[in-house]
Order: sequence, then C-alpha cells, then structure tokens
Amino acid sequence: MTDLEIARQSAIKPIRDIAKKLDIPETELEYYGHYKAKLPLNLIDPQTYPNNKLILVSAISPTPAGEGKTTVTIGLTEGLNRIGRQATAVLREPSLGPVFGIKGGATGGGYSQVVPMEDINLHFTGDFSAVEKTHNLLAALLDNNLQNKKFSLGIDPRTITWKRVMDMNDRSLRKVIIGLGGTTMGVPRESGFDITVASEIMAILCLSDNFEDLKRRMGNIYIGQTYDGQPVFARDLKAPGAMAVLMKDAIKPNLVQTLEGNPAIIHGGPFANIAQGTNTVIATRMGLSLSEYVVTEAGFGFDLGGEKFLDIKCQSAGLAPSAVVLVATVRALKYHGGASLKSLTDPDIEALGMGLANLHKHLENVRQFGLTPVVAINRFTSDTEEELALIRTSCEAAGARAVVANVWGEGGGGATQLAEAVAEAATEPSTFTPLYHWNDPVKKKIKTIATRIYGADDVEYTAQAKKDLKQIEKLELSGLAICMAKTQKSLSDNPALIGRPENFNITVREIEIAAGAGFLVPITGDMMRMPGLPSTPAAEGMDIDKDGVITGLF
Repeated sequence: MTDLEIARQSAIKPIRDIAKKLDIPETELEYYGHYKAKLPLNLIDPQTYPNNKLILVSAISPTPAGEGKTTVTIGLTEGLNRIGRQATAVLREPSLGPVFGIKGGATGGGYSQVVPMEDINLHFTGDFSAVEKTHNLLAALLDNNLQNKKFSLGIDPRTITWKRVMDMNDRSLRKVIIGLGGTTMGVPRESGFDITVASEIMAILCLSDNFEDLKRRMGNIYIGQTYDGQPVFARDLKAPGAMAVLMKDAIKPNLVQTLEGNPAIIHGGPFANIAQGTNTVIATRMGLSLSEYVVTEAGFGFDLGGEKFLDIKCQSAGLAPSAVVLVATVRALKYHGGASLKSLTDPDIEALGMGLANLHKHLENVRQFGLTPVVAINRFTSDTEEELALIRTSCEAAGARAVVANVWGEGGGGATQLAEAVAEAATEPSTFTPLYHWNDPVKKKIKTIATRIYGADDVEYTAQAKKDLKQIEKLELSGLAICMAKTQKSLSDNPALIGRPENFNITVREIEIAAGAGFLVPITGDMMRMPGLPSTPAAEGMDIDKDGVITGLF
C-alpha cells in the first residue's frame, strides 16, 4: 500500500484522547477539527523540561536514494513507547513546494507516520501562511516607505536585502523587477521571491522563547542602509507590532498523533542548508514539559542540521540532547562509495565498505560535541544480511552502537531494539559542549565549523565576503551565531564530492545578516532559495474526487 493508503486505514483517535496521554486538560486545546489542536504556551514548564531527555535524530550526508530521518524519528518514538518510555515526537512542518514538486510529503512513511497525513502535508493549521503574510507585510511596509516622501527613512533601494516569499516552487519569481507603471506604482527596483521556509521570519519563529522574544527578534531584522550609510532595521519601520499580530496563532505548537496513537508535536520548518533546519524551541520545550522523552530531528545531514541544532538552537535555548541518532541506509552508503543510483539495490560490499567513510566522519562529528551516537540502519527490502552485518561491525569497531530498524514495514515493532539502545545511551553521562562560542571572531567561528565538521583544510573569502565582514563589524553584529549555507549533498561545498572528501577548502562567497534570527549566514556554493518544479512535478499525479478523497499525495 502507499503511504496515503496506510494512513487512511489507521484508527485515528480524537485529538482530545491524545492530549490525555500528556495530561493536557481538554479546556487547554484549541481545536482545528477532530484530529488537530493548537497548544497554549502556558503548558511549558521551566521546572520540568530541563530534567527530561532530548534525543536528536540526524543522518549521514543525504543522497538521492533517501535516508528516512522523519520515518526513523517517528518509529523510534513508537518504539520508546512500546518499551515503557513516555515519548513524544517533535517535528517540523512540511513545505508545499516540495510536496507538489519532487520530494513529496514529510510525515514519515509506511507504518511509521504522523496523521492526519493529508492535512499536515497541505495547509495544516495555517502556520506557513502566517509566516508568509508576516514576511510580506514587512516587504509592503518597506516599499511604502520608499514611496512615502513625507515619512521616508531615506533607504537606498540598492542596499535592500528583504525580498518576498511564497510557499511554492516557482523559479520564474527568483528575480523580478517591481514598482513599474509610473510614480503611483512604487519605486522601480530589483527584487525577487524566496520560498517561505527560507524566510527569516520562519527562522525567528523557530528560535523565539515566547511572544515578546518573537517581537524583539522581528524588530532586529536588518533591511538595508540609508543613503548616508546608516543601518535600517524592521523596528525603524514600526513593523514588529503588526507583524506579531499576524503570528498570534502560528506561535502555538500543533498536536497530532502517530499511527500507533502516540503524541506528536509539529511546529515550524526552516530549510537546513540555508537556515537552522529544526523545529521551534517552543515546541521542543513543550514536548519536554509533557513527556519523559522527546525525539526530534534536524534537517539534512549532521554537518548541516545537526551542527546547527547544537551550536545555534541549543546555545540559544539552553538545551542539551541526551543522545544523537545517526540514520544510515545500505543504499545511501553504497552511493557514497561510488555505486550508481541505478545499481543501489544490487549487493555491493565493496561500494558499501568505501561509503562507510561518510558515516564515520559524522560519528566523529557527534563525538566532538561530547555526545553519544547511536546508528540507526533504516532497513530496506533490498538489503542483504552481509551488508547489514558489515555496517554493524564497522560501527562497533568505531565504538558506536548500530541497530537495524525496520520502521517502514513494522512501525514501532521494528524499532524496539533501537529504542533500547537509545534509552541506554541517554542514561550515559553527557558532556555536551558547543563547538564554538558566539563571541568568538566571525572568521574563527566559520573556520571551526569548516575544518572540524566538514574536514576542510582552510576557508577562502571572496572580495564580497570580505566586504560583508567589514559591514558586520561596523554594525557590531560579530557576536551572532554562524549558520552556514552549504550544499547538503557533500561534506564539502562541492556537491560532486561524495563520501568523505579530503584536501579541499571552503569558499565563502558572501555573508548575509539575519540579525532577527540571531545568526550570520556565510554563503558557500550556489544556494537555491526558490526551488523550481521538476520536469514531472508530483502535482501532476494528484487529484481529488467528488467526495473529497485525495489521491497521489505521498
């Protein structure tokens, strides 16, 4: 059966029954139909959440074959509940762009899913729409100030960095000219659209402690400069109040359920190769306030989402994971060992052995933070026992637990051994230490990530990046975190260098300022903030009948 067919056949429970498992009074729920609800922020307990266990799920470097982080995250949550641990999955929300493009949904797969699958993958509770409208409100206020001579801030249009966003893949909107049509139509200038998940508003939502912090961060958004070189922030446009109004419901996490009727909190969804790639601080703290274990994931490989989770989110929010799960598959490791995409289901011990170098680098990276890694081998039907045994033996030789998990085919039943290993790892003493301090010099922070996490020899800067560094120092923003924008396909900044690249430098082309989110974004390689649709979009296979039954959503 397809994921959608499996989800439809599940015995989904009223959301009030799921809330009871977390001891949430029915009066605290804000219902969005029968199976979804918003949770108020007063459920976060500062006395409770630091004492419970946070499990981070990350992965090896992603491949076209897919690794299944979300599927394993959900399956591990089911497995922990099966062995008597109270566990909640805390996940990101899917973006409509990938859903209708090439990737499909982001609710897990097989018998390891969160439901209602259609709702979560589509408009859900409107959070992404709120982020989109909030972002575009600031853009409208900015262009209005350019037009309004009486109250003009004197912003130089050539310095404006704030674009508009929409939650759909549309390459035609990457670069646009706005304000055409005469003096009443605005000031003509170059601009463009990013996808909503690349918005700084999304990053801000995911790092905010509460509503006041959300407003403060939105006021700190850097927009550009005046003609005389003075910085302009969103607060200068008197924008944060109105922006916060649009976010009044979106700041509240969403409660849904797994196929086995366990709680799942889904909230926020920034890209991991541009932004921090993790769900909201608020959702994570809420999960930890309500359950013994929280299982969460960070986007793409550990070198991107994992590093940012630990160096940005955990430093910002005062969180510390008890263990890290690295998801790997036989297919993906063979790809990193040089096997062609078409041959990944064929047995190939040689390619698998070579691809293990990628996994070992990520294991080393986890340990650099003082954390205990557990390898989850996400099983596929084409895997052979010899291949699975090679991964286990290799991990054991490196001092890491490795457990085969068949969560796609068996749900929580296929994750009980993994759950036991993770629960054991979570009880071991943790010496979690971030890789760098935010107050370190910018170049030192970037080099630390590039050399220690990616394995680069050094960092090179273009003339534009050097100019950006001077501007950052002038604005006194050197104390912000570093959010590297890098391809997810390689540990390097070259997507063609798979496996474990060596003898390479990282080149920083430019450095963007995300002062509201609280980080700087060094851009390496070509970063796509507005994806395009593939030649055959997933949307072409979708339909809905007269009874409202959807097909083709996966």
